[in-house]
Amino acid sequence: MKRPAPLPWRAAAALLCAALAGCGGGSNPLDNPPDIVNPPGADGRKLSFAYFQRCVYPVLLAELPIDQNGQISINTCAGSGCHDDVTGTGGALRVVRSAVVIDLLDPANTPDVIRATDMYRNYYSAQGVTIPGDPTHSRLLAKPLLLNMLHGGGLVFESDEDPNARLFRYWIEHPVPSSQDEFSTASYGMFSPPNPNTGSCKTE
Repeated sequence: MKRPAPLPWRAAAALLCAALAGCGGGSNPLDNPPDIVNPPGADGRKLSFAYFQRCVYPVLLAELPIDQNGQISINTCAGSGCHDDVTGTGGALRVVRSAVVIDLLDPANTPDVIRATDMYRNYYSAQGVTIPGDPTHSRLLAKPLLLNMLHGGGLVFESDEDPNARLFRYWIEHPVPSSQDEFSTASYGMFSPPNPNTGSCKTE
């Protein structure tokens, strides 16, 4: 029996599309979901290193009550089984507990010097689990609140009004100006008085 001549490639493609459309897919024959829309960020802006060091980092070291399915214990975020840089098992956030606080008013502490320190490693890791400008979708805050996310460390902040949660939220909500780096002195207004070494941490 003589085989039918092969269809030109354009005709074959048209037949394939028609067959797929007949499956109920319409203009999306494979029934793929629509494009994923990520939550809005802050246009590539960075978070304040000064505020992290003075206000956020101490929370990561603090002994806090942790609720694990109704069982209350005391632990730290930087604990050995949690987010410790060496022995932690807690995902992307890693904390070097021995990091030394840096005098940000000392001109010898240039950005290059600071970026080589353990404190900067902590900052970099913490910023990596945030969406600057969007605290609700930032894992750094959403996980300890169990805000639509699982957290192996349990419930750390009972609500977003917890004093420590408010520090996290304020840090994430206030990126430095888009034209400046994470060491911008503009972020010193996040302290009262505006001194990164001695000022108290604002939360609103």
